[in-house]
This record gives sequence, C-alpha cells and structure tokens, in this order.
Amino acid sequence: MSPVFREECRSNDSTSPDCHYNITVLHKTNDPNQLFLCGTNGQQHTLCCYMNPSDDPFNCTRSKAIQNIQQHINETEPTLLIESSGVEEFYTTHSGTEGSVGINRFGKNRLWTDNSGTEQRYVSLVASGQREDRLQDRLYAFYIEKNRHPRLDSDLWVPRVAQVCMADRGGPKGYLQFRWTSKLSARLFCGYQDSRLSFTQLVDVNTVLAERWQDTRVYALFRNGWGMSAVCVYTIGDIDRIFKTSNFKGHTGSVPIPRPGKCVEDSTRLPMEVLKMVDKVSEMEECVTSKPLLVTHHYYHHIRVDRVQGKGNVLFLSLGNGGIHKVLERDGHAFVIAELQPFNYRAHILSMMLHSSTGKLYVGSSRELVQIDLGSCEQYGAQCEDCVLARDPYCGWDGHHCTTATNKTIQDVENGNHQVCSNISRGVTASKVYFPRSLVGAADGIRVSQSSKYFLHCPTLSSHAEYSWRHHGNTTATPCISRGSEHQCLLLIESMGPEQQGTYSCVSEERGYHRTLVQYQLQLDSGATGLASHRLPCLGLGLVLTLVLTLLC
Repeated sequence: MSPVFREECRSNDSTSPDCHYNITVLHKTNDPNQLFLCGTNGQQHTLCCYMNPSDDPFNCTRSKAIQNIQQHINETEPTLLIESSGVEEFYTTHSGTEGSVGINRFGKNRLWTDNSGTEQRYVSLVASGQREDRLQDRLYAFYIEKNRHPRLDSDLWVPRVAQVCMADRGGPKGYLQFRWTSKLSARLFCGYQDSRLSFTQLVDVNTVLAERWQDTRVYALFRNGWGMSAVCVYTIGDIDRIFKTSNFKGHTGSVPIPRPGKCVEDSTRLPMEVLKMVDKVSEMEECVTSKPLLVTHHYYHHIRVDRVQGKGNVLFLSLGNGGIHKVLERDGHAFVIAELQPFNYRAHILSMMLHSSTGKLYVGSSRELVQIDLGSCEQYGAQCEDCVLARDPYCGWDGHHCTTATNKTIQDVENGNHQVCSNISRGVTASKVYFPRSLVGAADGIRVSQSSKYFLHCPTLSSHAEYSWRHHGNTTATPCISRGSEHQCLLLIESMGPEQQGTYSCVSEERGYHRTLVQYQLQLDSGATGLASHRLPCLGLGLVLTLVLTLLC
C-alpha cells in the first residue's frame, strides 16, 4: 500500500486492490515545500492530494477542489496543474478513440471534450503564461491526429495544436454544458515548403519561458517516415496570432461576434451561433509554420531545453541507444556540442527531467535513474583549445582545467575560436598527445608478425574535427576506417612488412587547430604470421574480427 493513500484504506481490507495505488501524476506547486500527486488503483479510481515530502510520516492532504476523478489517468498522458488566485485546476488529456478524448479539466468548473471519433494522441500541455488581461490566459495542447482523408502520398498522422480558455465555464444547459466552448485547433507544419520536406510525427515538446508571454518558445521534436528527426521552434505569439486571425476551415459565411475562441467572462451566456460554430467548425485554415532548427538522421525520442543567460539555449535530445546529444542553439543555428553517455550499457531512455537551478539532468531507464551535470566539462580534455572548441556555454578554461564557466574563465561560445588560448598562462604544460593506457611503458613499440593484418585506433573526441593517420610524419594523410566503430578512427595495416614499420600518428584538425591524439610505434616480429590479436583500449576482438570480415568480403 502506498503511504500517500493510507487514510483511504484504513477502513478497508489492506489486501484489497482498492488499496494499491500507482503514482501517475507528480507536479511542483507554488509552495516550494509541497508536491501535488495523483494515484490510480486497480479499479480505475483516481485520488489526488498535496504532500510535503519532508514530512515523516507522510501526510497527504486531499484536494477539495480536485476530486471525483472517476477516470483512469494514464502516466503517459500529459498533465498540468494551474494555481492562480487561490483557484486550483488540474488539466489532463485522454488519447485514443473512445471516451472523452481530448482535454479534460478537474476543479471548480469541470470540463471535457466531445469525442470527435478520430484517433488522437496527446504529447504535451502548455500554459500560455500570464497575460496583461488574465481573462485571456489560455492552455495549448500539442497532439497528433489520424489523417481523416488519407491518400497514398499523404501522412498517416497530422500534428496539431489546440487552444482552450482557462476562464471557460462550458455552455448553457442543453448545449455544450460541461464542454469546452473555446476549443480551436490548427495544424502544425515543420519543414521546408519549397522542397516538400516535412516532418509530421510529433514526438515530444518542451518550452522555454520568456518575460513576455508572446516570446515563450515551444520546442517541438518531430520525425518522418525516412528515419529523420527535426526540431522546430514556435512561439506562443505565433500560435496565438493564428487562432485570432485565421479563417475557419470550411466556413464561408460571416464570423459571429465575439469571434469563436475568444475568452469571455461567462461562456454560458455566449450567443448560440458562436457555440454552434465552435462545435461544428473549429479548425483554422492557416497552419502554424516553422522551418527546422535542426535536421538529422538520428532518431530522437525526448527533448529538454535549458536557457543559458546571454549564451543561447542548450537542447538535450535522447537517442535510441541510451545516448543524449547536447546541442547549442544560438542565433537560429544549431551546433552539436557533445554526445553524453549516462549509462554504461545500451539502454532505452524512458524519461528526462531538467533541473536548471541545480544544473542537473535526470535520465531514467527501466533499470536506474542517473544524475548528469549539465556541464560535464571534464570530457573536453586537458587543453584550452579543446575546451574552447567545444563551444559549451556551461564550460570555460580556468588556466589549468576545463571547468564550470565563470566570469573569470575563457570561452568563445559564439565562434569557438581557439586563438583566445594563445595569450594565456597555461600553468603546468600538459601533453598534447593522448596515449592509450595499454601503450604506456611500451618503449620497444608493438611487435606485429610478418604478413599479419593489424588495426590501430584513435579516439574521436569531437564530431566536428577531421581525423587522419600519418606514417613517419608524411604529409600524405590516410583517412579513417569508420565502419563498426562510432567513436573511433581506425587504420588497417593490410599486411605487415618492413615498409609498414615505424611511427603512426593520428591527427585531428578543427578550425585550424591541429593536435596529435595517438602515436604508435610498430615493429616487425619474425614470429608466426596471421591476424594480430593485440587488444587495444575500447576496441574488442569481436569488433576487429567484424571489420576484417567486412573488408575481406
């Protein structure tokens, strides 16, 4: 039994399914010492209450305003708690084709949506922010809807955004009573209209609040059927303009006054012609459009965005293999800073929660929850140039290390110009050559058998650098073999002989900065011939064999 709902079960049999609640909703409140949470039991009954997590034992105070929630709240559905002027309202969505599909509100004025009969899947709920006229505060729902008119060349799902007024009380008795009277919808477009490249599979949404509600940015993560992902950015002002000015799709007559969708003080007194239009014709003719900030062949699953004051925004995008891409957005351009690996195994990320005030990102899989520093500056190495080239707004060079950025550290987020490092005092001079641990102390070099194939590997520390191999310092560079290893630059010695002896250097070049990452000294061994089995760091024998078979075929 969950201790949160102990009071509900005291009079019942503790073994009853009614006493077992799964926590499906958890929200912060205006009170920093309080959480709002809801739980659903096996009988599809939901209870919501307020709890102070520091209390021992737990004491969960039932919400008087938000109660009698008879439906099951799925933990995958977006929810939103609004507290304003002593009023508590809880918004949730219901996806699918059956029941009250759409936006539901619990509180003093409960409202829900009439079922349209078309399958809908909800992704996010976003509050517009406090406007000058609080009566005009709105809630926006981002979702996908199954295409009602599919063709062979059309998309199966259509991304949409819907609005409702927070002041909506529903219609009068007999028409739209307990139903939304302000719900309008518009199609979202993410892509390039001139090239017909678009993204329609809305996956996730995250917002960055602004001082002016119109400037609040909505970051929407999309995918398409070609294995590509894109991030498009909309503002609340863009969305608001479409709902206020666009024609109504399929409507040719005059628009009644007040305009459908306008927030009014008492919606139960709206003219019948307004109510009927909202009920029958609520889709906008214009789309809310945006060109992608980022397009990639990676398949992303989650997006979280952090605003770094004066330096841009940082996007965290989860990958299917458990990795996370860290992306800088600045002046309308995206730059991949790094790939984070929160788990030491391949994992499916189930959730990501950003906590900007503490500088932490919490990443959850089915096995564990991991806390990541937003900076993680140590990954950029021990050189000022590498620290600056990363263009990570969280990190700077303090003269000795790449560390958390302050007003005294060196960085160039805008251009990544490593020349800013040329005039600084470096303190203890660090080596500009990265040596694998297995080679430390190998003064006599690595001995390779006659006619053997042999692999050399080099870590690719930056996705923006060019990597190559040089033998005996020759100016002619040999490109990497990248098949089979995402974070390694490989070199294959086809057949070891006298000409293959000597020093091999792996060199990176980025924005004019050259660096030797690895050096190997190969010597011919007169022993038995065959495939060399020397195991280098991060390169298992299975990978070596896979590469050999690939290259031989």
